[in-house]
Amino acid sequence: MDAYDEGSDARHGPGAPAESAGPVEPSGPEGAYPLGEPRTGVAALSLRYRIAVALALAVVAVGVCVHLGMTFLHVAPANTVTKAHGEAVDDWIYPEFEQNWKLFAPNPLQQNISIQVRAGIRGPEGTTSTTGWYDLSAEDGRAIDGNLLPSHTQQNELRRAWDFYVATHDGENRPVGLRGSLSESYLRRIMVLRLDRDDAVRAATGGAGVIERVQVRSRTSNVPPPRWSREKVSTTPSYRELPWWKVPQDEAAGGVR
Repeated sequence: MDAYDEGSDARHGPGAPAESAGPVEPSGPEGAYPLGEPRTGVAALSLRYRIAVALALAVVAVGVCVHLGMTFLHVAPANTVTKAHGEAVDDWIYPEFEQNWKLFAPNPLQQNISIQVRAGIRGPEGTTSTTGWYDLSAEDGRAIDGNLLPSHTQQNELRRAWDFYVATHDGENRPVGLRGSLSESYLRRIMVLRLDRDDAVRAATGGAGVIERVQVRSRTSNVPPPRWSREKVSTTPSYRELPWWKVPQDEAAGGVR
């Protein structure tokens, strides 16, 4: 008994390590991923599919970098690269990614431009009439005012369509370049959709009718200078009226939806 007690005291003395009460968890990578636990995510794929995912991510990353680079060259001031490869940059940007702002613009906009439209309506009895002017920019402004999440259409569609038209036409409303007819068609289609949404046909005819033609104009007025400024500018608005555009039958019947 004495020998057993001494051995027991030697094993459980102050300097001896305590015996573990249970199984010891493995350390290192094997402990982080216990045997038998299924893998998830990309790690669960085979080597062949993991390589495919990596290649797909690389292609997306390259595409994003190319797009950002093209956009920067498009909005940046003229430089050696844009002079040598301007056509390639334009082919990439137009028409889906067109921008109308420039880096380091020396002359910010100091005018209010509103787009207005009127229509020639053919009534159910064959009579024709002309609506009054609809201020579409004012409608968008009222929709945006106080709206925490205004839509991209309300903010930019009308403005970008007008900028597109002005950039592709001269002061006599004659198209300049190959995109002139495209800008006219784009602007005309927006006008027809907006008139239909505002129920201009019903208001003009009292019932069913068809839009035969539309006319667009812009109203431009200078932003008044601040009270402390000595600058004098005219606040009298100026108008630019475009010619009447005939609306194709498929558009008038709702083909642009």
